[in-house]
Amino acid sequence: MDDTNKVIILGSGSAGLTAAIYAARAQLDPLVIAGAMRGGQLTQTTDVENFPGFPDGIQGPELMEFMRRQAERFEVDFIDEDATAVDLRKQPFEITAAGRPLQARSVIIATGAASNWLGLPNEQRLIGHGVSSCAPCDAFFFKEKEVAVVGGGDSAMEEALFLTKFATRVTIIHRRDQFRASKIMVERALRHGKIKVLWDTVVEDVVGNGKVEGITLRNVKTHARQDLRVDGLFVAIGHTPNTTLFRGQIELDEEGYIVLKDQTMTSVKGVFAAGDVHDHRYRQAVTAAGWGCMAAMDAEKYLEGP
Repeated sequence: MDDTNKVIILGSGSAGLTAAIYAARAQLDPLVIAGAMRGGQLTQTTDVENFPGFPDGIQGPELMEFMRRQAERFEVDFIDEDATAVDLRKQPFEITAAGRPLQARSVIIATGAASNWLGLPNEQRLIGHGVSSCAPCDAFFFKEKEVAVVGGGDSAMEEALFLTKFATRVTIIHRRDQFRASKIMVERALRHGKIKVLWDTVVEDVVGNGKVEGITLRNVKTHARQDLRVDGLFVAIGHTPNTTLFRGQIELDEEGYIVLKDQTMTSVKGVFAAGDVHDHRYRQAVTAAGWGCMAAMDAEKYLEGP
């Protein structure tokens, strides 16, 4: 009996679980390699207020649990371990997980991307309690409050400008004496009345008992230290796509994101991608879900043949 899966989905965030739901309803019997830390980045988020269908908001982990239960309703199979190897150079494709090789006629990569953090002593403890890496996700919670943004690229400028719609003051903290962001973004930030810049400065720690109350700063030139009272710290130093397993097998851009060739198809026919693993612009749960839907529909069409 042929034990080759029609489709294997790598990842169990918003993109992966949506792909699983659509694939299951299309009778593709998807197998999801959910990962040891299942649920994706939303499991590190507290209140989610911008996902449609929840007028009072919902906790990130609860939203992901609902998505998983919906997939399980359609008899989706899960392996709650990480994939340790992939071979996309031959058909059927081979994925190794839970110590055994698994074969598939198609693969949907929804492994997401990880936020780059500063590595501060209290940073991880306060993620979701004032420490964030996504202004569009969390800015609303900082109405009439003071926040800080760390970074010097376009993403940091975008985060800071977005936060000015809610916060009373936004302090951009940058370790150098000039930004690497595009000129137009720098000009917008520097001329905004709510934005202040601390040059040549790094964050040594974030402090707070249960929530962010301030940050400790150090000037890299004078080594002078100071405490800054803020209600939130937004880390905008980029993301790293979870694509290490696929290097040398499918086309990635210079930052490691998957390059799409035809809708959700990657450079390898039969291998699709969905969510933050290729989308470094929007990075929202709802857009990731949309990509998951499209990838499943594209996989179904691919499996049907010409």
